Amino acid sequence: MNKFLLKFAALSMIITGVLFTPALVSADCSNPANTQEAIQCGASNSAGVPVGTDAGSSLDNTITNGINLLSIVVGIIAVVMIVLAGFRYITSGGKQESISGAKSALTYAIIGLIIVALAQVIARFALHTATSPPSTSQSSSGSGSSCPNGQPVC
Repeated sequence: MNKFLLKFAALSMIITGVLFTPALVSADCSNPANTQEAIQCGASNSAGVPVGTDAGSSLDNTITNGINLLSIVVGIIAVVMIVLAGFRYITSGGKQESISGAKSALTYAIIGLIIVALAQVIARFALHTATSPPSTSQSSSGSGSSCPNGQPVC
């Protein structure tokens, strides 16, 4: 029995070593097929993003998708609150306390929708401003130009 356990343990260790030992792969750095090849190609490909693509655009897309998802969730909650406030208003039975509570809930839900819409606009503007490359054009005023022969752009 002990020989069987010893053989089983040795065989298990060999199989585990073969399965979990990383394979040596010759990576094609011009177009890595997976993240492992990208890491082997160096730091510029270590995130799995090929060198030719703009890493800032993938970050921009990730942030935009997160903002869109958050806006959708908050928008759905605001619409549900508007429906519930309308239901509370209809079923108030003429009681001033119920009517005023329903009106305030409706007002807050609409204000929430407006805030979400404005936050979406502000976030898109900030992302566009932060991720767009700066303008490199210089004015051609002539004075103060450090370019040779008075050229506007060096």
